[in-house]
Amino acid sequence: MVSLFFIFFDNYSFYKNVLEIYPFEGMNTLYLISLSVVIAVLNIFLFTLISSKYTLKPILIIVLIISAFTSYFMDTYHVIIDKLMIQNSLQTNLNESLDLLSFKLLLYVIFLGVLPAYLVYKVKLKSISFKEAILTKAKVLLGSLLIIVLMLLSFSKFYTSFLREHKPLRFRVNPTYWIYSIGDYIALVTNSGKVEFKQLGLDAKISPPNKPHKLVIMVVGEATRADHFSLNGYKRETNPLLKKENIINFKEFYSCGTSTAVSVPCMFSIYDRNDYSYKKGRATENVLDVIKHTKQVAILWRDNNSDSKGVALRVPFEDFKNREKNRLCDDVECRDEGMLIGLDKYIEQHKNQDILIVLHQMGNHGPAYYKRYPKDFEKFTPVCKTNQLENCTQESIANAYDNALLYSDYFLSKVIELLKNYQNKYDTTMFYIADHGESLGENGLYLHGLPYFMAPDAQTHVASFMWFGKNNQHKVDEEKTYSQDNLFHTLLGLFNIKSKVYDKSMDILR
Repeated sequence: MVSLFFIFFDNYSFYKNVLEIYPFEGMNTLYLISLSVVIAVLNIFLFTLISSKYTLKPILIIVLIISAFTSYFMDTYHVIIDKLMIQNSLQTNLNESLDLLSFKLLLYVIFLGVLPAYLVYKVKLKSISFKEAILTKAKVLLGSLLIIVLMLLSFSKFYTSFLREHKPLRFRVNPTYWIYSIGDYIALVTNSGKVEFKQLGLDAKISPPNKPHKLVIMVVGEATRADHFSLNGYKRETNPLLKKENIINFKEFYSCGTSTAVSVPCMFSIYDRNDYSYKKGRATENVLDVIKHTKQVAILWRDNNSDSKGVALRVPFEDFKNREKNRLCDDVECRDEGMLIGLDKYIEQHKNQDILIVLHQMGNHGPAYYKRYPKDFEKFTPVCKTNQLENCTQESIANAYDNALLYSDYFLSKVIELLKNYQNKYDTTMFYIADHGESLGENGLYLHGLPYFMAPDAQTHVASFMWFGKNNQHKVDEEKTYSQDNLFHTLLGLFNIKSKVYDKSMDILR
Protein backbone atom coordinates (compact mmCIF):
# COMPACT_ATOMS: atom_id res chain seq x y z
CA MET A 1 0.00 0.00 0.00
CA VAL A 2 2.82 2.39 0.84
CA SER A 3 4.61 1.52 -2.41
CA LEU A 4 1.44 2.27 -4.40
CA PHE A 5 0.95 5.50 -2.40
CA PHE A 6 4.37 6.70 -3.59
CA ILE A 7 3.44 6.00 -7.21
CA PHE A 8 0.13 7.89 -7.07
CA PHE A 9 0.97 10.79 -4.77
CA ASP A 10 4.72 11.36 -4.35
CA ASN A 11 6.00 11.29 -7.93
CA TYR A 12 4.38 14.24 -9.68
CA SER A 13 7.76 15.69 -10.69
CA PHE A 14 8.92 12.34 -12.07
CA TYR A 15 5.82 11.70 -14.20
CA LYS A 16 5.68 15.30 -15.40
CA ASN A 17 9.18 14.95 -16.83
CA VAL A 18 8.54 11.44 -18.19
CA LEU A 19 5.38 12.58 -20.03
CA GLU A 20 7.33 15.35 -21.75
CA ILE A 21 9.42 12.64 -23.43
CA TYR A 22 6.88 9.81 -23.59
CA PRO A 23 3.38 11.34 -24.13
CA PHE A 24 0.51 9.21 -22.81
CA GLU A 25 -0.53 7.76 -26.17
CA GLY A 26 -0.15 4.55 -28.26
CA MET A 27 2.52 2.16 -27.03
CA ASN A 28 3.72 4.79 -24.57
CA THR A 29 0.64 3.99 -22.48
CA LEU A 30 1.86 0.42 -21.94
CA TYR A 31 5.42 1.65 -21.33
CA LEU A 32 4.27 4.05 -18.61
CA ILE A 33 2.09 1.42 -16.92
CA SER A 34 5.04 -0.99 -17.00
CA LEU A 35 7.35 1.68 -15.58
CA SER A 36 4.94 2.36 -12.71
CA VAL A 37 4.72 -1.36 -11.94
CA VAL A 38 8.51 -1.72 -11.95
CA ILE A 39 8.99 1.23 -9.57
CA ALA A 40 6.22 0.06 -7.22
CA VAL A 41 7.54 -3.50 -7.12
CA LEU A 42 11.10 -2.26 -6.65
CA ASN A 43 9.90 -0.33 -3.58
CA ILE A 44 8.16 -3.48 -2.31
CA PHE A 45 11.39 -5.45 -2.81
CA LEU A 46 13.50 -2.88 -0.95
CA PHE A 47 11.09 -2.45 1.96
CA THR A 48 10.70 -6.21 2.31
CA LEU A 49 14.46 -6.68 2.26
CA ILE A 50 15.01 -4.44 5.30
CA SER A 51 11.77 -5.11 7.17
CA SER A 52 11.18 -7.11 10.31
CA LYS A 53 8.58 -7.14 13.05
CA TYR A 54 10.36 -4.25 14.80
CA THR A 55 11.65 -2.21 11.84
CA LEU A 56 8.78 -2.28 9.33
CA LYS A 57 6.64 0.52 10.79
CA PRO A 58 9.51 2.88 11.78
CA ILE A 59 11.12 2.55 8.34
CA LEU A 60 7.87 3.20 6.43
CA ILE A 61 6.94 6.14 8.68
CA ILE A 62 10.35 7.80 8.29
CA VAL A 63 10.38 7.26 4.52
CA LEU A 64 6.84 8.66 4.15
CA ILE A 65 7.65 11.85 6.06
CA ILE A 66 10.99 12.48 4.31
CA SER A 67 9.38 11.75 0.93
CA ALA A 68 6.73 14.38 1.65
CA PHE A 69 9.50 16.97 2.03
CA THR A 70 11.35 15.79 -1.09
CA SER A 71 8.09 15.82 -3.08
CA TYR A 72 7.53 19.45 -2.12
CA PHE A 73 10.99 20.62 -3.13
CA MET A 74 11.03 18.62 -6.38
CA ASP A 75 7.51 19.75 -7.34
CA THR A 76 8.03 23.38 -6.31
CA TYR A 77 11.62 24.20 -7.25
CA HIS A 78 12.31 21.30 -9.66
CA VAL A 79 15.49 20.38 -7.80
CA ILE A 80 17.04 16.90 -7.72
CA ILE A 81 17.75 15.29 -4.36
CA ASP A 82 21.23 13.92 -5.01
CA LYS A 83 24.23 13.59 -2.68
CA LEU A 84 25.26 17.22 -3.22
CA MET A 85 21.76 18.50 -2.43
CA ILE A 86 21.83 16.44 0.78
CA GLN A 87 25.22 17.98 1.56
CA ASN A 88 23.77 21.46 0.94
CA SER A 89 20.82 20.70 3.23
CA LEU A 90 23.05 19.52 6.07
CA GLN A 91 25.25 22.63 5.74
CA THR A 92 22.33 25.08 5.63
CA ASN A 93 21.85 27.20 8.75
CA LEU A 94 18.53 27.85 10.52
CA ASN A 95 17.89 31.28 8.96
CA GLU A 96 18.31 29.90 5.44
CA SER A 97 15.99 26.99 6.27
CA LEU A 98 13.30 29.36 7.54
CA ASP A 99 13.28 31.05 4.12
CA LEU A 100 12.01 27.77 2.65
CA LEU A 101 9.04 27.27 5.00
CA SER A 102 5.55 27.85 3.59
CA PHE A 103 1.90 26.88 4.05
CA LYS A 104 2.15 24.70 0.95
CA LEU A 105 5.05 22.79 2.51
CA LEU A 106 2.92 22.26 5.63
CA LEU A 107 0.12 20.77 3.48
CA TYR A 108 2.57 18.43 1.74
CA VAL A 109 3.96 17.22 5.06
CA ILE A 110 0.50 16.69 6.59
CA PHE A 111 -1.23 14.97 3.66
CA LEU A 112 1.73 13.12 2.11
CA GLY A 113 3.65 12.45 5.32
CA VAL A 114 1.90 12.65 8.67
CA LEU A 115 -1.53 11.22 7.75
CA PRO A 116 -0.29 8.14 5.82
CA ALA A 117 2.39 7.64 8.51
CA TYR A 118 -0.38 7.65 11.16
CA LEU A 119 -2.33 5.03 9.19
CA VAL A 120 0.79 2.84 9.01
CA TYR A 121 1.23 3.26 12.75
CA LYS A 122 -2.36 2.12 13.41
CA VAL A 123 -2.06 -1.11 11.38
CA LYS A 124 -1.96 -4.20 13.59
CA LEU A 125 0.80 -6.58 12.57
CA LYS A 126 0.14 -10.29 12.63
CA SER A 127 2.53 -12.36 14.74
CA ILE A 128 4.01 -15.28 12.82
CA SER A 129 6.84 -17.69 13.51
CA PHE A 130 10.39 -16.98 12.40
CA LYS A 131 10.15 -19.80 9.83
CA GLU A 132 6.93 -18.33 8.37
CA ALA A 133 8.50 -14.87 8.28
CA ILE A 134 11.53 -16.08 6.34
CA LEU A 135 9.34 -18.02 3.90
CA THR A 136 6.98 -15.07 3.34
CA LYS A 137 9.90 -12.68 2.84
CA ALA A 138 11.51 -15.06 0.34
CA LYS A 139 8.26 -15.36 -1.64
CA VAL A 140 7.83 -11.60 -1.82
CA LEU A 141 11.46 -10.97 -2.81
CA LEU A 142 11.51 -13.66 -5.49
CA GLY A 143 8.07 -12.65 -6.78
CA SER A 144 9.16 -9.00 -6.98
CA LEU A 145 12.33 -9.88 -8.86
CA LEU A 146 10.35 -12.06 -11.26
CA ILE A 147 7.90 -9.25 -12.06
CA ILE A 148 10.73 -6.75 -12.61
CA VAL A 149 12.61 -9.13 -14.92
CA LEU A 150 9.45 -9.92 -16.92
CA MET A 151 8.73 -6.22 -17.38
CA LEU A 152 12.29 -5.44 -18.45
CA LEU A 153 12.30 -8.28 -20.97
CA SER A 154 8.81 -7.51 -22.30
CA PHE A 155 9.66 -3.87 -22.99
CA SER A 156 13.42 -4.14 -23.43
CA LYS A 157 13.67 -1.49 -26.17
CA PHE A 158 11.83 1.06 -24.02
CA TYR A 159 13.98 0.37 -20.95
CA THR A 160 17.18 0.49 -22.98
CA SER A 161 16.20 3.97 -24.17
CA PHE A 162 14.92 5.05 -20.77
CA LEU A 163 18.04 3.98 -18.87
CA ARG A 164 20.66 5.06 -21.40
CA GLU A 165 19.23 8.12 -23.14
CA HIS A 166 17.21 9.70 -20.35
CA LYS A 167 19.30 9.14 -17.26
CA PRO A 168 18.16 12.38 -15.51
CA LEU A 169 14.60 11.01 -15.32
CA ARG A 170 15.74 8.40 -12.80
CA PHE A 171 16.99 11.18 -10.52
CA ARG A 172 13.39 12.21 -9.86
CA VAL A 173 11.98 8.88 -8.64
CA ASN A 174 10.71 9.30 -5.08
CA PRO A 175 11.73 7.77 -2.64
CA THR A 176 14.20 5.47 -4.39
CA TYR A 177 16.66 8.12 -5.55
CA TRP A 178 16.89 10.13 -2.33
CA ILE A 179 17.48 6.87 -0.42
CA TYR A 180 20.24 5.99 -2.87
CA SER A 181 21.63 9.53 -2.53
CA ILE A 182 21.88 9.21 1.25
CA GLY A 183 24.04 6.13 0.73
CA ASP A 184 26.03 8.06 -1.85
CA TYR A 185 26.51 10.93 0.60
CA ILE A 186 27.63 8.59 3.38
CA ALA A 187 30.19 7.14 0.96
CA LEU A 188 31.22 10.72 0.10
CA VAL A 189 32.02 11.75 3.67
CA THR A 190 33.38 8.49 5.06
CA ASN A 191 36.75 7.01 4.25
CA SER A 192 37.51 3.38 3.58
CA GLY A 193 40.90 3.85 5.19
CA LYS A 194 43.04 6.41 6.92
CA VAL A 195 43.27 9.65 4.97
CA GLU A 196 46.39 11.71 5.46
CA PHE A 197 45.96 15.47 5.56
CA LYS A 198 48.08 16.92 2.77
CA GLN A 199 49.95 20.16 3.31
CA LEU A 200 50.65 22.40 0.33
CA GLY A 201 53.17 25.08 -0.44
CA LEU A 202 55.39 24.73 2.61
CA ASP A 203 58.08 26.34 0.43
CA ALA A 204 55.91 29.42 -0.19
CA LYS A 205 57.68 32.74 0.29
CA ILE A 206 57.53 36.35 -0.83
CA SER A 207 61.02 37.29 -1.85
CA PRO A 208 61.85 40.13 -1.96
CA PRO A 209 59.07 41.50 0.31
CA ASN A 210 56.36 43.50 -1.44
CA LYS A 211 57.01 47.24 -1.40
CA PRO A 212 54.53 48.76 -0.95
CA HIS A 213 52.61 46.04 0.87
CA LYS A 214 49.66 44.32 -0.82
CA LEU A 215 46.09 44.88 0.39
CA VAL A 216 43.69 42.43 -1.31
CA ILE A 217 39.98 42.03 -0.61
CA MET A 218 38.44 38.90 -2.09
CA VAL A 219 34.62 38.96 -2.22
CA VAL A 220 32.80 35.65 -2.63
CA GLY A 221 29.37 36.43 -4.05
CA GLU A 222 26.25 34.30 -3.67
CA ALA A 223 24.05 33.04 -6.54
CA THR A 224 25.01 35.77 -9.02
CA ARG A 225 24.46 34.76 -12.63
CA ALA A 226 26.50 36.59 -15.23
CA ASP A 227 23.64 37.45 -17.57
CA HIS A 228 21.94 39.67 -14.93
CA PHE A 229 25.04 41.87 -14.55
CA SER A 230 24.58 45.02 -16.63
CA LEU A 231 28.39 45.04 -16.97
CA ASN A 232 27.80 41.99 -19.19
CA GLY A 233 25.16 43.68 -21.32
CA TYR A 234 22.01 42.95 -19.28
CA LYS A 235 19.16 45.25 -20.36
CA ARG A 236 18.58 46.55 -16.83
CA GLU A 237 21.05 48.73 -14.96
CA THR A 238 22.02 46.42 -12.12
CA ASN A 239 25.57 47.83 -11.79
CA PRO A 240 25.06 51.61 -11.74
CA LEU A 241 27.92 52.22 -9.28
CA LEU A 242 30.39 49.60 -10.49
CA LYS A 243 30.17 50.92 -14.06
CA LYS A 244 31.72 54.18 -12.81
CA GLU A 245 34.81 52.33 -11.61
CA ASN A 246 37.78 51.14 -13.63
CA ILE A 247 36.58 47.51 -13.58
CA ILE A 248 38.20 44.57 -15.35
CA ASN A 249 35.08 42.52 -16.00
CA PHE A 250 35.21 38.84 -16.92
CA LYS A 251 32.29 38.15 -19.26
CA GLU A 252 32.97 34.42 -19.56
CA PHE A 253 33.60 33.11 -16.06
CA TYR A 254 32.37 29.69 -14.91
CA SER A 255 31.83 28.01 -11.55
CA CYS A 256 33.26 24.80 -10.17
CA GLY A 257 29.85 23.61 -8.98
CA THR A 258 26.21 24.60 -8.80
CA SER A 259 26.04 25.00 -5.02
CA THR A 260 27.94 26.86 -2.30
CA ALA A 261 28.96 23.61 -0.60
CA VAL A 262 30.87 22.56 -3.73
CA SER A 263 31.95 25.81 -5.39
CA VAL A 264 33.46 27.61 -2.41
CA PRO A 265 35.89 24.87 -1.26
CA CYS A 266 36.59 23.94 -4.88
CA MET A 267 37.53 27.48 -5.98
CA PHE A 268 40.04 27.86 -3.13
CA SER A 269 41.51 24.38 -3.68
CA ILE A 270 44.42 23.45 -5.93
CA TYR A 271 42.20 20.98 -7.80
CA ASP A 272 40.32 21.90 -10.96
CA ARG A 273 36.61 21.16 -11.36
CA ASN A 274 37.14 17.75 -12.97
CA ASP A 275 39.60 16.60 -10.33
CA TYR A 276 37.98 18.10 -7.22
CA SER A 277 36.06 15.95 -4.76
CA TYR A 278 34.69 16.50 -1.27
CA LYS A 279 37.26 14.12 0.22
CA LYS A 280 40.19 15.76 -1.58
CA GLY A 281 38.99 19.20 -0.53
CA ARG A 282 38.75 18.24 3.15
CA ALA A 283 42.06 16.36 3.13
CA THR A 284 44.18 19.01 1.37
CA GLU A 285 45.25 22.51 2.35
CA ASN A 286 43.88 25.34 0.20
CA VAL A 287 45.29 28.59 -1.14
CA LEU A 288 44.71 30.42 2.16
CA ASP A 289 46.96 27.86 3.88
CA VAL A 290 49.67 28.34 1.25
CA ILE A 291 49.54 32.11 1.71
CA LYS A 292 49.64 31.61 5.49
CA HIS A 293 52.83 29.51 5.14
CA THR A 294 54.71 32.62 3.97
CA LYS A 295 54.24 34.13 7.47
CA GLN A 296 54.15 37.48 5.69
CA VAL A 297 50.41 37.89 5.01
CA ALA A 298 47.66 38.67 7.54
CA ILE A 299 44.53 36.73 6.57
CA LEU A 300 40.95 37.35 7.75
CA TRP A 301 37.70 35.65 6.65
CA ARG A 302 34.41 37.43 7.40
CA ASP A 303 31.21 35.51 6.66
CA ASN A 304 27.64 36.74 6.22
CA ASN A 305 26.53 33.49 4.59
CA SER A 306 26.25 30.04 6.18
CA ASP A 307 30.01 29.52 6.73
CA SER A 308 33.27 29.07 4.80
CA LYS A 309 32.51 25.40 3.91
CA GLY A 310 35.79 24.36 5.49
CA VAL A 311 38.01 26.86 3.66
CA ALA A 312 38.76 29.08 6.68
CA LEU A 313 39.32 26.33 9.27
CA ARG A 314 42.96 27.32 9.81
CA VAL A 315 42.77 31.13 9.48
CA PRO A 316 41.00 33.81 11.58
CA PHE A 317 37.22 33.61 10.99
CA GLU A 318 34.44 36.03 11.99
CA ASP A 319 30.73 35.24 11.76
CA PHE A 320 28.76 38.29 10.60
CA LYS A 321 25.42 36.48 10.65
CA ASN A 322 25.83 37.08 14.37
CA ARG A 323 23.90 40.21 15.37
CA GLU A 324 26.37 40.93 18.16
CA LYS A 325 29.20 41.03 15.61
CA ASN A 326 27.35 42.68 12.69
CA ARG A 327 26.08 46.14 13.63
CA LEU A 328 24.08 46.52 10.40
CA CYS A 329 21.23 44.09 11.10
CA ASP A 330 17.60 45.12 10.57
CA ASP A 331 14.32 43.32 11.27
CA VAL A 332 14.88 41.04 8.25
CA GLU A 333 18.54 40.02 8.41
CA CYS A 334 22.16 41.10 8.82
CA ARG A 335 23.43 43.04 5.81
CA ASP A 336 26.62 42.41 3.85
CA GLU A 337 27.72 46.02 4.37
CA GLY A 338 28.21 45.26 8.06
CA MET A 339 31.29 43.19 7.17
CA LEU A 340 33.13 46.43 6.31
CA ILE A 341 32.82 47.84 9.84
CA GLY A 342 36.09 47.53 11.70
CA LEU A 343 38.24 46.72 8.66
CA ASP A 344 40.09 50.02 9.02
CA LYS A 345 41.13 48.96 12.52
CA TYR A 346 42.22 45.54 11.25
CA ILE A 347 44.31 47.09 8.48
CA GLU A 348 45.93 49.48 10.96
CA GLN A 349 46.81 46.57 13.28
CA HIS A 350 48.61 44.81 10.41
CA LYS A 351 50.11 47.84 8.69
CA ASN A 352 53.54 46.22 8.45
CA GLN A 353 52.26 43.14 6.56
CA ASP A 354 50.58 42.21 3.34
CA ILE A 355 46.84 41.70 3.96
CA LEU A 356 44.21 39.37 2.47
CA ILE A 357 40.59 39.85 3.56
CA VAL A 358 37.86 37.48 2.31
CA LEU A 359 34.23 38.65 2.53
CA HIS A 360 31.58 35.96 1.96
CA GLN A 361 28.29 37.60 1.00
CA MET A 362 24.68 36.69 1.64
CA GLY A 363 24.23 38.25 -1.80
CA ASN A 364 21.33 36.86 -3.85
CA HIS A 365 20.56 33.81 -1.73
CA GLY A 366 17.15 32.43 -2.75
CA PRO A 367 14.31 31.82 -2.74
CA ALA A 368 13.46 34.88 -0.61
CA TYR A 369 15.27 37.40 -2.84
CA TYR A 370 13.04 40.20 -1.51
CA LYS A 371 14.76 39.84 1.88
CA ARG A 372 18.24 40.31 0.46
CA TYR A 373 18.12 44.11 0.20
CA PRO A 374 16.94 47.12 2.23
CA LYS A 375 13.70 48.77 1.05
CA ASP A 376 15.64 51.68 -0.50
CA PHE A 377 16.94 49.33 -3.20
CA GLU A 378 13.52 48.19 -4.44
CA LYS A 379 13.77 49.82 -7.85
CA PHE A 380 12.24 47.09 -10.01
CA THR A 381 8.58 46.26 -9.31
CA PRO A 382 6.30 44.36 -8.85
CA VAL A 383 8.32 42.08 -6.56
CA CYS A 384 7.75 38.43 -5.69
CA LYS A 385 7.43 38.53 -1.89
CA THR A 386 7.13 34.83 -1.15
CA ASN A 387 9.41 31.83 -1.11
CA GLN A 388 6.88 29.93 -3.25
CA LEU A 389 8.38 31.10 -6.51
CA GLU A 390 6.04 28.97 -8.62
CA ASN A 391 3.18 31.27 -7.49
CA CYS A 392 4.96 34.38 -8.85
CA THR A 393 5.39 35.61 -12.39
CA GLN A 394 8.86 35.25 -13.83
CA GLU A 395 9.02 39.05 -14.11
CA SER A 396 8.36 39.59 -10.39
CA ILE A 397 10.98 36.95 -9.48
CA ALA A 398 13.54 38.66 -11.71
CA ASN A 399 12.59 42.04 -10.19
CA ALA A 400 13.32 40.83 -6.65
CA TYR A 401 16.54 39.16 -7.83
CA ASP A 402 17.70 42.30 -9.65
CA ASN A 403 16.94 44.50 -6.64
CA ALA A 404 19.22 42.24 -4.60
CA LEU A 405 21.88 42.75 -7.29
CA LEU A 406 21.49 46.52 -6.88
CA TYR A 407 22.29 46.16 -3.19
CA SER A 408 25.32 43.97 -4.03
CA ASP A 409 26.43 46.66 -6.49
CA TYR A 410 26.25 49.18 -3.63
CA PHE A 411 28.14 46.87 -1.25
CA LEU A 412 30.88 46.14 -3.79
CA SER A 413 31.28 49.84 -4.55
CA LYS A 414 31.74 50.43 -0.80
CA VAL A 415 34.52 47.80 -0.80
CA ILE A 416 36.24 49.70 -3.61
CA GLU A 417 35.73 52.98 -1.75
CA LEU A 418 37.45 51.49 1.31
CA LEU A 419 40.39 50.31 -0.81
CA LYS A 420 40.74 53.74 -2.44
CA ASN A 421 41.52 55.16 1.00
CA TYR A 422 44.63 52.95 1.09
CA GLN A 423 45.86 53.07 -2.49
CA ASN A 424 48.62 55.58 -1.64
CA LYS A 425 50.02 53.23 1.03
CA TYR A 426 49.31 49.81 -0.48
CA ASP A 427 49.04 48.02 -3.80
CA THR A 428 45.28 47.55 -3.56
CA THR A 429 43.19 44.90 -5.33
CA MET A 430 39.61 43.68 -5.19
CA PHE A 431 38.61 40.33 -6.72
CA TYR A 432 34.94 39.36 -6.93
CA ILE A 433 33.71 35.88 -7.88
CA ALA A 434 30.17 34.54 -7.42
CA ASP A 435 30.02 30.98 -6.12
CA HIS A 436 27.37 29.81 -8.61
CA GLY A 437 24.46 31.13 -10.66
CA GLU A 438 20.70 30.84 -10.21
CA SER A 439 17.67 29.68 -12.17
CA LEU A 440 14.75 32.11 -12.02
CA GLY A 441 11.97 30.05 -13.54
CA GLU A 442 13.37 29.43 -17.01
CA ASN A 443 12.05 26.07 -18.25
CA GLY A 444 10.37 25.62 -14.87
CA LEU A 445 13.70 25.57 -12.97
CA TYR A 446 14.32 27.55 -9.78
CA LEU A 447 17.30 28.17 -7.48
CA HIS A 448 20.44 26.06 -8.15
CA GLY A 449 22.11 22.77 -7.31
CA LEU A 450 21.36 20.66 -10.38
CA PRO A 451 24.06 18.11 -11.28
CA TYR A 452 26.69 20.02 -13.26
CA PHE A 453 26.31 17.97 -16.45
CA MET A 454 22.63 18.90 -16.74
CA ALA A 455 22.67 22.37 -15.15
CA PRO A 456 21.68 25.30 -17.38
CA ASP A 457 24.11 28.11 -18.13
CA ALA A 458 22.24 30.27 -15.62
CA GLN A 459 23.60 28.11 -12.78
CA THR A 460 27.24 27.83 -13.96
CA HIS A 461 28.02 31.10 -15.81
CA VAL A 462 28.81 33.52 -12.98
CA ALA A 463 29.65 37.19 -12.48
CA SER A 464 33.30 38.06 -11.77
CA PHE A 465 35.53 41.14 -11.97
CA MET A 466 38.68 42.74 -10.59
CA TRP A 467 39.56 46.27 -9.52
CA PHE A 468 43.06 47.66 -8.98
CA GLY A 469 44.30 50.77 -7.18
CA LYS A 470 45.99 53.53 -9.14
CA ASN A 471 49.52 52.25 -8.43
CA ASN A 472 48.73 48.61 -9.11
CA GLN A 473 47.42 48.37 -12.66
CA HIS A 474 47.27 45.17 -14.71
CA LYS A 475 46.34 44.34 -18.29
CA VAL A 476 43.97 41.39 -18.53
CA ASP A 477 42.20 39.76 -21.46
CA GLU A 478 38.56 40.37 -20.46
CA GLU A 479 37.18 38.37 -23.38
CA LYS A 480 38.97 35.15 -22.49
CA THR A 481 37.11 32.32 -20.75
CA TYR A 482 38.10 31.80 -17.11
CA SER A 483 36.79 29.71 -14.24
CA GLN A 484 37.08 29.29 -10.50
CA ASP A 485 39.98 26.94 -11.24
CA ASN A 486 42.07 30.09 -11.83
CA LEU A 487 41.58 31.53 -8.34
CA PHE A 488 44.24 29.46 -6.49
CA HIS A 489 47.08 30.56 -8.75
CA THR A 490 45.81 34.13 -9.28
CA LEU A 491 45.80 34.80 -5.52
CA LEU A 492 49.36 33.48 -5.22
CA GLY A 493 50.36 35.67 -8.16
CA LEU A 494 48.75 38.75 -6.61
CA PHE A 495 51.05 38.45 -3.62
CA ASN A 496 54.09 37.51 -5.75
CA ILE A 497 54.37 34.23 -3.88
CA LYS A 498 56.98 31.77 -5.10
CA SER A 499 56.16 28.09 -4.62
CA LYS A 500 56.24 24.78 -6.46
CA VAL A 501 52.42 24.67 -6.31
CA TYR A 502 52.09 27.93 -8.26
CA ASP A 503 51.16 27.46 -11.93
CA LYS A 504 51.85 30.61 -13.91
CA SER A 505 49.68 29.44 -16.82
CA MET A 506 46.62 29.40 -14.53
CA ASP A 507 47.21 32.92 -13.20
CA ILE A 508 44.74 35.34 -14.81
CA LEU A 509 47.21 38.23 -14.34
CA ARG A 510 50.10 36.47 -16.11
